[in-house]
Amino acid sequence: MTFFQRLLGLFSHDIAMDLGTANTLLYTRTHGIVVNEPSVVAIDVLKNDVIAVGANAKQFLGRTPRRIRAVRPMKDGVIADFDVTREMISYFVSKVISGLRLAKPSMVICVPSGITQVEKRAVIDSATMAGASSILLVEEPMAAAIGADLPVYDPLGNMVLDIGGGTSEVAVISLGGVAAGQSVRVAGDAMNAAVQRYMRDVFRMELGENTAENVKILLGSAVPQSNAPCLEVSGKDMVQGTPKVVRVTDGHIREALREPIQVILGAVLQTLEKTPPELSADIFRNGMLMAGGGSMLKGLDQYIARETQLKVFLDKEPLTTVLRGTARAMTDKKTYFSAFIN
Repeated sequence: MTFFQRLLGLFSHDIAMDLGTANTLLYTRTHGIVVNEPSVVAIDVLKNDVIAVGANAKQFLGRTPRRIRAVRPMKDGVIADFDVTREMISYFVSKVISGLRLAKPSMVICVPSGITQVEKRAVIDSATMAGASSILLVEEPMAAAIGADLPVYDPLGNMVLDIGGGTSEVAVISLGGVAAGQSVRVAGDAMNAAVQRYMRDVFRMELGENTAENVKILLGSAVPQSNAPCLEVSGKDMVQGTPKVVRVTDGHIREALREPIQVILGAVLQTLEKTPPELSADIFRNGMLMAGGGSMLKGLDQYIARETQLKVFLDKEPLTTVLRGTARAMTDKKTYFSAFIN
């Protein structure tokens, strides 16, 4: 390494990124978590300019005039719109690294475990075009296990369920690798869509995406909750086309969420079926970790514990578990070398 390369290294930045379907989070060595914003971009289609990114752009969803398009460039945990994703990454990186850049940042990005080679290449290319000098990828369940301080390099089974916006990832990790796993593209977004579908079928009412998400957060549950509130939900009457308000209970939304919850439970059960007996014994003793925003659905941990007969633990900060693990892998690449998949 030349003197000039060493000098640039002093000014370079390492960034860990959770490039999620619902939210994007960034971490740097010096400042910790510096970005936690929705993965949404608003574009002026006439000028082809980005006018808002993140939380500001999310307010545009379902409210834009013809000249503005609000885009969620990530779908099911992978890139659906390459150009918009590049713009979004560039924007978030520029928020983290202000002023003169003497060297391009290196990045560690977490991705779903079921990602294809083409999808991996899209993530790497978009980060490179956004200004990264080098990119390493780590699978989300491995990152979640590392972030939750599980002993991933010990010879015992660690089971993780990470429910994000686009994918639910189940993995049994032992000796630094995934012994059994399952990835399904059913998670928080699918729950929002299930609420919208239920409201159309039962109440003949159209709900916006943001409203459906708020209803899920306020009323959604996997098992009956005590003192659950009723909620007046506003939308559009499908028959008359006029504004409409209906009273919705937690029972309605629990019924709406039954199908996506069953898919996630099915992924857990299939992973348990594929797990070797010695690791199954470890999991029975130690239980399963849940992480990701979708894992915060009320009573979901209780429901999965009941159906699997396992002890189920919700991480202390499930929204940031994956990013914390990605950041730890970034700051100690030597220890976590086997976690990188490229």
